[in-house]
Amino acid sequence: MWQNSYSSILASILSIVIYWLIRDRYRVGNLNGKHVFIMGCDTGLGNSLAKWLDKKGFCVIAACATGKGGQELQACSSLSLKTVNLNLADSNSIARAVVFVTEQTAGKGLFGLVSNAEGSAPVAPTDCLTIEDFHSVLDVSLLGVIEITLKLLPLLKKAEGRVINLINAKGLMALVGGGYSLSKWGMEAFSDTLRIEMQHFGVKVSIVEHGFFKAEVVNSDIEKYLFRLWNSLIPEIRDSYEEKYFVESQRSSVKRLCDYDLSNVIKCMEHALIAKYPRTRYRAGCDAKFFWLFLSYAPSCLSDMLLRITFPTQADSRRPVRGVLINV
Repeated sequence: MWQNSYSSILASILSIVIYWLIRDRYRVGNLNGKHVFIMGCDTGLGNSLAKWLDKKGFCVIAACATGKGGQELQACSSLSLKTVNLNLADSNSIARAVVFVTEQTAGKGLFGLVSNAEGSAPVAPTDCLTIEDFHSVLDVSLLGVIEITLKLLPLLKKAEGRVINLINAKGLMALVGGGYSLSKWGMEAFSDTLRIEMQHFGVKVSIVEHGFFKAEVVNSDIEKYLFRLWNSLIPEIRDSYEEKYFVESQRSSVKRLCDYDLSNVIKCMEHALIAKYPRTRYRAGCDAKFFWLFLSYAPSCLSDMLLRITFPTQADSRRPVRGVLINV
């Protein structure tokens, strides 16, 4: 009797797995000419995805923070790829970008919105930061993304499109001070809420959680920021930390988990766009699938211990302090 029950359970689980694998392979037909709006296309993941989708026949509208970034992207893409300048911290810039997207889609609606608020987000111990440091990250990586998403929802509803939010898997854990972790946790919550509310309109929302990856970041600018932050600290706080900790330890900590292959992230974003039944969450990179996911479910005492081992701390400080410089 028990053997029959176990066999039935195993058969049911196997059937569900096979059904999921078959369902996951279904693709949307007739993708040529569908419009996709991608943010953060100057460099990194946004730039790579824009080129990839352009070759696939999508009508890509790439948002770049600088005119130079847009010109370089257009120079190596087809004529159907369009660029627009976008500053997510500026509501006027967001409004102009929305008008541009509306004109380009010409009544067809927007099939895909890929939010990739990419940039350097220096973070440090909380008592070293000001409220302006929090605003500089949250205004772009959270509030700016939410604002432009809200304004593009009518176009997404019209095309029954998709929203893909690219989020660093560090959003699963609060590790460092500053607005970085806050912005990622906020985007997780916003994406979940939006997914539930938009199901009625045929709009699908997916989250792509990626690990650390090698991106084009100017190390000299990062170090200038850190030294400027160090010099601005009051003596009482400065005496609590080591100057070397602000640069060398932060630089080495990311390298321990850094992935040099962006293709895994690109494949996840592509699947979220072209799959008939996109997944709710994608995890790209070994650290995203195993390290950060495990830490998010592990007891706090265990996760704290593992973080102290993985990331450098100050040797002479009575209070161990962790700090990293993260690529958004």
